[in-house]
Amino acid sequence: MQTRKKVAVLGSTGSIGTQTLDVLSNLKDLFEVTYIAGGKNTELIEKQRKEWNLTTDTARSVFDDEDTLMEIASSSNVDIVVNGVVGFAGFKATLASLKANKTLALANKESLIAGGPLVRKITSNPNFSGEIIPVDSEHSAIWQCLKSGNRNEVDEIVLTASGGPFRNKTTEELENATITDALNHPTWSMGDKITIDSSTLMNKGLEVIEAHELFDIAYDQIKVVIHPQSIIHSMVTYVDGATIAQLSNPDMRLPISLALGAPYRLNKSFGKIDFTEKIQLDFEKPRFDVFPSLKLAYEAGKSGGDAPAILSAANEIAVAAFLDGQIKWVDIYSIVNEVLQFGTGNVDTEDELYAADTKARMRASEMIRERQK
Repeated sequence: MQTRKKVAVLGSTGSIGTQTLDVLSNLKDLFEVTYIAGGKNTELIEKQRKEWNLTTDTARSVFDDEDTLMEIASSSNVDIVVNGVVGFAGFKATLASLKANKTLALANKESLIAGGPLVRKITSNPNFSGEIIPVDSEHSAIWQCLKSGNRNEVDEIVLTASGGPFRNKTTEELENATITDALNHPTWSMGDKITIDSSTLMNKGLEVIEAHELFDIAYDQIKVVIHPQSIIHSMVTYVDGATIAQLSNPDMRLPISLALGAPYRLNKSFGKIDFTEKIQLDFEKPRFDVFPSLKLAYEAGKSGGDAPAILSAANEIAVAAFLDGQIKWVDIYSIVNEVLQFGTGNVDTEDELYAADTKARMRASEMIRERQK
């Protein structure tokens, strides 16, 4: 009998976490959930605990408790860590899982955006035997497309973006964008923070940095194209002009399933595309003038040092303030842009990274308070 792989789901009450548990619920012959860790939604955590026959020690509410996340991520009773924690709070769990040579199904993009150099120190060690498998639909697509050739044969990576709810809006119209409007994503069902990031295209900018860190591809070789149907999740073009694309319905359970089963595909379909039906695939250039956050992320990535960490931290604070009704949608970019001007250092150690993160959050919070006067 095949031994079941033991899975820890971090961020179990969020969008990635709940969808991961949905996938696993149909694969109990292959996987055993040994830990779940959620946030403030203790009622849902308790429901999940009972569904998966866990104890109060292995089903935890860990809001602002990074030490417990680290403990779970490095547990000897875990083979696969699904890191679906939102924001920089998931970073320590990423490091802990990699140091323990786990398979890391990574949805927490901030781990690589803010702490990419520190992650690389671990994964480049000759004794490292773990693996990072991306859960983001775009990076999962790239991961699959890269299997069609050698890394030195790659000409460029193309990240697709839906364009979000404001794809056809003008700068003037966006001056009065509401929270409800920004959360009304046309194709994806995601958590609030990532949905707002999608509306500003900051999410795509963060994914550019993530792709650079994951696949060791130069920024000039990473392109973004607007593809409103969200059928093509990303593409890789090789030096001979061939482009390999990954197509599927917009369903996060597919990349989650792939990350859990890697290097194999699990025999569980999430709906295939019927190519005998009329399918429209549109592509547009991103409007950097209307969505300047995308350009800002490229600049932060190319600058390196503490710039990506500052970008990510300031954006977290600004998005939270927008969702709380404290600032306007257009203020998100201006706050992040101004906070970035204070970046000057490197992030060679965890202490330096956390110092940059703290400084960025404090400065962003100060700017938000100033706008409320």
